[in-house]
Amino acid sequence: MTTADQAATGRTVTTNIPARLDRLPWSRWHWTIVIGLGTVWILDGLEVTVVGNIAGRLSEPGSGLPITSGQVTGLAAALYVAGACTGALFWGRLTDKWGRKKLFMITLAVYLAATALTAVSFSTWWFFAFRFLTGFGIGGEYAAINSAIDELIPAQYRGRVDLMINGSFWLGAVGGSLLSIVALDTSVLPKDVGWRLTFALGAVLALVILLVRRHVPESPRWLLIHGRDEEAERIVTSIEERVAAEKEQPLVEPEGEITIHQRRSVSFMEIARTVFSDYRRRAVLGFSLFIGQAFLYNAITFGFGAILTTFYDVPTGSTGYYFAVIAIGNFMGPLLLGKLFDTVGRRVMISSTYLLSGLLLFGTAWLFEQGSLNAGTLTACWCAVLFFASAGASSAYLTVSEIFPMETRAMSIAFFYALGTAAGGISGPMLFADLTATGKVADTVLAFQIGATLMCLAGLVAAVLAVRAERRSLEDVARPLTAAVEPTSTSSAQAAGQYT
Repeated sequence: MTTADQAATGRTVTTNIPARLDRLPWSRWHWTIVIGLGTVWILDGLEVTVVGNIAGRLSEPGSGLPITSGQVTGLAAALYVAGACTGALFWGRLTDKWGRKKLFMITLAVYLAATALTAVSFSTWWFFAFRFLTGFGIGGEYAAINSAIDELIPAQYRGRVDLMINGSFWLGAVGGSLLSIVALDTSVLPKDVGWRLTFALGAVLALVILLVRRHVPESPRWLLIHGRDEEAERIVTSIEERVAAEKEQPLVEPEGEITIHQRRSVSFMEIARTVFSDYRRRAVLGFSLFIGQAFLYNAITFGFGAILTTFYDVPTGSTGYYFAVIAIGNFMGPLLLGKLFDTVGRRVMISSTYLLSGLLLFGTAWLFEQGSLNAGTLTACWCAVLFFASAGASSAYLTVSEIFPMETRAMSIAFFYALGTAAGGISGPMLFADLTATGKVADTVLAFQIGATLMCLAGLVAAVLAVRAERRSLEDVARPLTAAVEPTSTSSAQAAGQYT
């Protein structure tokens, strides 16, 4: 129930909408949210993996593009990430201002158009341009989708659901790996056709997701703050009716209300002051987590196929099999460990997954340097590293989406994603492409060690600064800027001073 009074600065609203959303049991309606919003990560995984695996074929005569393998895994990869960073910042601000639903529809449409146009590339500059624009659309998805998911999913499930959805990137990676095998088989498809079909398939899948996504509602939390509380009330009531009908029993009564002063928008300066002054320890945490995982993934996984072909003479057309294996390991990490982020807790799980992945990568670098690995055992080592790293990387998105106030959520995700990914995801692929291109074991070992060091440092930061947000309302974890009083839920006393 929501009540409102007029105030000089706008309407003052007292509501229990956040508590009503958080007390819902898991239902089919929540699965529609997961499917409608989370499946875009599969597209991102498909994009990144396909480009890495087809690099060798694109550089061959007859591919239809005058491009080298290093340009695909280096410059094109960096442009994709640069587009994602730019898109995250551009769309992130609009997501907080215009709403979650409008932006996750627009950004998916941008991705769809850009990846379709990549499929018809006729020159190197065209390929580079639309790799950038594809990333531009995907970057906006990160801000809009993570915001919407965390604001719609009940508090007790938020951690595992967010990790599972972000981890679904690797389902796309598996699909991309297997798809690239068919696309690179010249007995099935000509050299200048197969790689184009992989991008065209991404556009088709995006169109299907776009149709499903139309049924996902706007975030009631966002509507509430932006003066549309009647619409928020209708949406939440409709959700409650659907869930109660499915469970065939009344829902438990919600506990706690919050009073806010509604505002149409929050200035950029206020967002900056909130994130970097009021929540500066959390800002350090967010940056550390993002830069660690961004370098590890964007630098090293982009070039995994090149390592196999350079050091182990794995045929270009077979690298997809190996990548599919490590992609499965990546998906299993968030899937199997996700529940622990809601039970054992954020601080223990975030720090341990980062530290374990970093230490395992140091071990992999040592074995690689000793010449103790072959293509199969290197893949097994990477599978173990990324089992933990994937859960940690997914938790980075979860962390920055829940530890900052509602009004800054999408922009916070966008900023830390862009800053961390720019540091690790643009410089990483460029540096790593040069290191693996030398064919020297020591250079590749150095790249492994840099990634491992950054992951371990991020894990140590998390051990000190991570916020215990498990099973707590978003309003308890970070009070909205528009809130007139502290939330009155049972955990608000903890929120008032126990956690920083």
